[in-house]
Amino acid sequence: MKRITLYALGACAVACGVLCASGKSTKADISRNMAIFGDIYKELQTNYVDTLDARKTMRTAIDALLGSIDPYTEYFSEEEQDKITSVSSGEYDGIGSTIMKRDTTIVLSAPGWDSPARRAGVHHGDVLLAIDGTPVDAAFTIDRASSMLKGQPGTEVKVKVRRPYLPAGQDSLFEFDIVRGSIKINPIPYYGIIDDAQGTGYIAITTFNENTAGDFRKALESLRATGKLKNLIVDLRDNGGGLLESAVRVASNFVPRGTEIVSVKGRNPRDVRTHKTTSSPIEPKMPVVVLINGQTASAAEILAGSLQDLDRAVVVGKRSYGKGLVQNVRPVPYNGLMKVTTGRYYIPSGRLIQAIDYSHRDANGNVTRIPDSLTNVFHTVAGREVRDGGGITPDVTVKLPDGNRLLYNIVADLWVEDFANRVANNTATAPDPAQWEVTDSLFAQFKATIDPGRFKYDRATDEGIKYLREAARVEGYTSPAVTATIDSLEKLMRHDLYRDLDFNSKEIKSYLDGELSTRWYDEAEVVRRGLHDDLFVKEALLILADPRQYGVLLAAPSKEKKK
Repeated sequence: MKRITLYALGACAVACGVLCASGKSTKADISRNMAIFGDIYKELQTNYVDTLDARKTMRTAIDALLGSIDPYTEYFSEEEQDKITSVSSGEYDGIGSTIMKRDTTIVLSAPGWDSPARRAGVHHGDVLLAIDGTPVDAAFTIDRASSMLKGQPGTEVKVKVRRPYLPAGQDSLFEFDIVRGSIKINPIPYYGIIDDAQGTGYIAITTFNENTAGDFRKALESLRATGKLKNLIVDLRDNGGGLLESAVRVASNFVPRGTEIVSVKGRNPRDVRTHKTTSSPIEPKMPVVVLINGQTASAAEILAGSLQDLDRAVVVGKRSYGKGLVQNVRPVPYNGLMKVTTGRYYIPSGRLIQAIDYSHRDANGNVTRIPDSLTNVFHTVAGREVRDGGGITPDVTVKLPDGNRLLYNIVADLWVEDFANRVANNTATAPDPAQWEVTDSLFAQFKATIDPGRFKYDRATDEGIKYLREAARVEGYTSPAVTATIDSLEKLMRHDLYRDLDFNSKEIKSYLDGELSTRWYDEAEVVRRGLHDDLFVKEALLILADPRQYGVLLAAPSKEKKK
């Protein structure tokens, strides 16, 4: 049975070119291609010069098939089921730490605040040397390390680590006996009143799992109980989605019972499932701002988009990701699971916000976003124009400062993370969060850790000078006077790393604050601190401080504007 089932999956992979080209498959197509694949596989197993790993070879075929369809249709073997069940349940079993590969080492990069790893003594940046006596060498993979660290709650795993950046003479080798536990994913890491004067509450939602709707309602009721709450910011930035039903339940706090939030249409046009709110709202009129960005996707887009379509909230930020496809999880033989795209979802205005049409590919098999020129206009309940085909476009767009290569490399090359590990490993007690901030002195210490010989980045000015020299050569402006002028310009903008660091000190201090906060404080404090200089939150506060502006943003367009 196992072989037949896997053959069928592999056969589709071989036949994809034929079936995709024709746009349909008949029973004869399926039978023919299954037979072709089966014979090819048997031929390889019988006559190929080396012995094939049947499981690995078949998994390659399965992944190739599913990868040719869309990024969301996936197969999970029995050993991999926790990858998908944790999304819906909001918990997983293990030690509660993120791991990452750095060069030839594997690092425990982010032990959760109340995780088994942190309770046992693991620090950010600890380098894994052994797991249960098995040396972790350069060939060790992330998947292998993850598999060995996971396990049933209550079981124990012994890890040996090397801790970098300790004071001279202090032993850097540690061994920990970590008792695995059930790690709960907190969908609401922080909520609170962030502006007492205007009574603005804030709730962050990081994912939509089985606990999100209940936790959100408790957070909202807690804010109401303060007696201060007059308006609300719901933060959906970097929320990749989750359970559709959970998003519908969160929306029910703000719109009348029986309101349609989303409809899902499957392969059969007549197969439409409509999801409506089933409970009465507790805040049907309170002003609400929803924050989104380019990583707001799926169920998070359903919540943001439905409240926008119903004129129930002002959406602020950056255009969202654009995932309008719905997946269901189905069992397959031998305790496997398959997450398969079964439909597209449409929010109340009738629009589909899917940004990429995976059914149409170019000659190289590539897909692209739907251009704005090909999107269609829909209307909110009040008559405001909204568009399909490219995520949720905010009602108010937040302009962010221009990024640069220095800031990118500061983060991407882990300079900030390494410095935070150094400081945390040399600080016995975390400072009082109410008093602590990144001082000029601490920033100076950070600058001193950067080695100019290893820190390289492409500067826009360098590229500009290079382009100017080439343009002058091509167009014949190579006189001594022109060359001297360009030389002089190049000297004026000569690379000065420490000057560049000072110029970007505000942004770098923000990164340092975030990294050190995750080592010293719980998740709620980390989020709360991050709101201080948050441009998205500042824009939301400005809108909520002006009821007239808030009303104008949600109002029906004037007749003059329609013309």
